[in-house]
Amino acid sequence: MVEQAKHQSNGTYQNLYDESIRNPKGFWARQADLIHWQKPFEKVLDDSKPPFADWYVGGETNLCYNAVDRHLDQLGDKPALIYVSTEVNQEKVYTFRQLHQEVQIAAAMLQKMGVKKGDRVLIYMPMIPEATFAMLACARIGAIHSVVFGGFASHSLASRIEDAKPKVIVSADAGSRAGKAVAYKPLLDEAIARSSYKPGHVLMVNRGLVPFDTVKGRDHDYAALRKELATAKVPVTWLEATDTSYILYTSGTTGKPKGVQRDVGGYAVALAASMKYIFMGEKGKTFFATSDIGWVVGHSYIIYGPLIAGMATVMYEGLPIRPDAGIWWKIVQDHKVSVLFSAPTAVRVLKKQDPAYLSKYDLSSLKALFLAGEPLDETTSDWISGAIGKPIVDNYWQTETGWPILAIQRGVEEMPGKLGSPGVPVFGFNVNVLNEDTAQPCRTNEKGVVAIEGPLPPGCMQTVWGDDERFVKTYWSSFKTRQVYSTFDWGIRDEDGYFFILGRTDDVINVAGHRLGTREIEESISSHPAVAEVAVVGVADQVKGQVAVAFAILKSADAVNETQAKTLEAEIMKVVDSQLGAVARPARVYFVNVLPKTRSGKLLRRSIQAVCEGRDPGDMTTIEDPTALAQIKNAMA
Repeated sequence: MVEQAKHQSNGTYQNLYDESIRNPKGFWARQADLIHWQKPFEKVLDDSKPPFADWYVGGETNLCYNAVDRHLDQLGDKPALIYVSTEVNQEKVYTFRQLHQEVQIAAAMLQKMGVKKGDRVLIYMPMIPEATFAMLACARIGAIHSVVFGGFASHSLASRIEDAKPKVIVSADAGSRAGKAVAYKPLLDEAIARSSYKPGHVLMVNRGLVPFDTVKGRDHDYAALRKELATAKVPVTWLEATDTSYILYTSGTTGKPKGVQRDVGGYAVALAASMKYIFMGEKGKTFFATSDIGWVVGHSYIIYGPLIAGMATVMYEGLPIRPDAGIWWKIVQDHKVSVLFSAPTAVRVLKKQDPAYLSKYDLSSLKALFLAGEPLDETTSDWISGAIGKPIVDNYWQTETGWPILAIQRGVEEMPGKLGSPGVPVFGFNVNVLNEDTAQPCRTNEKGVVAIEGPLPPGCMQTVWGDDERFVKTYWSSFKTRQVYSTFDWGIRDEDGYFFILGRTDDVINVAGHRLGTREIEESISSHPAVAEVAVVGVADQVKGQVAVAFAILKSADAVNETQAKTLEAEIMKVVDSQLGAVARPARVYFVNVLPKTRSGKLLRRSIQAVCEGRDPGDMTTIEDPTALAQIKNAMA
């Protein structure tokens, strides 16, 4: 390597972090040793055109090689992919050698359909092994994959087809949820019909869950091709570190989805470093992320991260409470999982189940439970920590960054966590809290916008696919006086350097000129002993512009009558008054049994707001419980 670090960190968090900010080129040159390079890079970083940053310029590597091939000698006969489906009652373990062959077969299929380096392949699949094979096959031959969450409806899928222009789409007849088949093929056919761009080929995995129509000349059977290409050998295509590895769409405020574009080399290094320093990953051990491959957690910590670290990865198709609430803990026991990564929503679901399941299984292999995706409240954290007797590690990041921005980095130093805080800045991320008007750093415990100084570290988005201007305008233009990356989250930093996230800047309520973060009001209401969960939205008001309206789920399952509801509402308003002041007091607090969320646990705030204002809530294809919005309507009525 051309540029080497002048000295090694002595292992403490602060030294490691300071080095990464003071000498980023030296620091990241050293982290590059965590992966295989077919050709050494000539330059660690080219940031001559801010805010764009190219990492490991001139170097050649490959994500699939780092995830699979390089482990064959040492781990060839050890588990690599552990597929568990409680939906179709299947379990299958693939060794690294078996995974290597399946990926080559999938790569040969794509090549047979004309896929070459730089071509896009759209993957619209449930949580099945073939989805893993397809992603790694793309990485192997230099194709750019775009995984679309299997729950998306046809018009959402069509917009992604039009934007990515895939040569091939890989899909399946159906997914399954709570034992019921969810047909994918009709949605896919409709999306292709809607799209002005038409892919040349569709590769179908037939699970035998639902019958489907085949389009002659376009649709191909995965099983038949697999049989034909069973002994295929497909060499790795070595890629420039700065080449594009994948596109992952995230919702935009304009309605047009943003294609987050990721590189190859920087992403591989960032994941390898995060597995070591944050997630305490150990070669030969097992990692279990309960997410879906349609989300960034699935890309980084189901597929690439664990495999790059030489760990087995669990791919789970099913619910956390089916066949019972012990299923995750059974998987931990059976496959000796050392790291479990989930979301606070899932833990809150488990909290409502029989606690006996938490002590039924042997969890001795488990080092820690990591939680991310939404704020982790004190009640949930305390409960699960006490229940399983393991460290609970919060972390905060975004689709755009690809790996954590804030976390306790237990692989470096066992620092204490703070309830309500995802932790301290992760190495490489120069994070600050800035005043929204002056763009100057806020004082300790003063609320501002969480922002990151450029250049962003390796692994973060390169740009918006096909739209550099949108990348700059969306993420780097929030402040007039300085160019920094905005997370669009309010936050504070305390006297010890721990960050607390207070909610989206675009979920801000402007009440009579006062800007209020929904998260702050939610936290205040959650502190009332009767409240289990709450969502706060801003609703249009003729006098004040907006008012806060809260929807709360009570801890007790017993229904409350009108008198009890009014009493509780008054108590909750007093709590908010005392903690945040009368300006933050919600106009109303309504009581419901369920809140509208996506299947990944994200609260559908804009949909709640739309219902409150009598507007169309929009696309509801990803909603977990369709009755939830009806409850909001009934409460308002």
